[in-house]
This record gives sequence, C-alpha cells and structure tokens, in this order.
Amino acid sequence: QVQLVESGGGLVQAGGSLRLSCAASTRTFSNYAMGWFRQAPGKEREFVAAISRSGDNTYYADSVKGRFTISRDNAKNTVYLQMNSLKPDDTAVYYCAADPHQGYFFVVTTTREYDYWGQGTQVTVSS
Repeated sequence: QVQLVESGGGLVQAGGSLRLSCAASTRTFSNYAMGWFRQAPGKEREFVAAISRSGDNTYYADSVKGRFTISRDNAKNTVYLQMNSLKPDDTAVYYCAADPHQGYFFVVTTTREYDYWGQGTQVTVSS
C-alpha cells in the first residue's frame, strides 16, 4: 500500500505559477509510474501529465503542454508538477497517482491504470 500526499496548491492570479508536490510513503518509489490528474467542479477527472519510473519519459495533455512540467526525484520519493502561465481554466483539484505495473520507461495516461491516489490539492486561478 502506498500513501500519496499532495501539497503546493493555492490561489494564484492568471499568468502566475505554482509547484505541486506529491510525496509517496514507499521505499520503492522508482517502481511506480506516476501521474497528475485534475477534476473541476461538475466535470470528470482528466489526465494532466505522466512520468515513467525512470523519469526519462513524460507525456502531457494538450491543454497544458508547454506550460506544465512533470518531474520526479526518486531519492526523495516525490513527484512534482511545475505549473506556469496558469489560466482560470486550470482551476481544479489536482491529484497525483501511482501505478506499480508498468515497465521502467512507460508512461500511463488513463485513470483506470493507477492503483493509488492522493487526496488532492486545490488550485484556484483568478482572472
């Protein structure tokens, strides 16, 4: 069982930046492909970004490509989401997720593939 705890959310003006962190309670963090998802009020949870176990491969939703960067530090058991040029449409609860079933270089973009989820952190972007 892996516990995931997100942090770093908050209120920011449009055009601003935030950095989300997700700390995992496991000694084998490099065994997990990681992802970030978000859910706005009244909408389904959607994929934002993913990173492979190795950290070498990443993938982004078109809506955030060029503005968000996912990274991981396997020594710190943490995955990050750097969010720049934020827009009001980015307002949502952001969740990190972990998948222990993938190969070392694979990324995972669908919710059903992930076994473990954090509680989420609220990001609000004002116009």
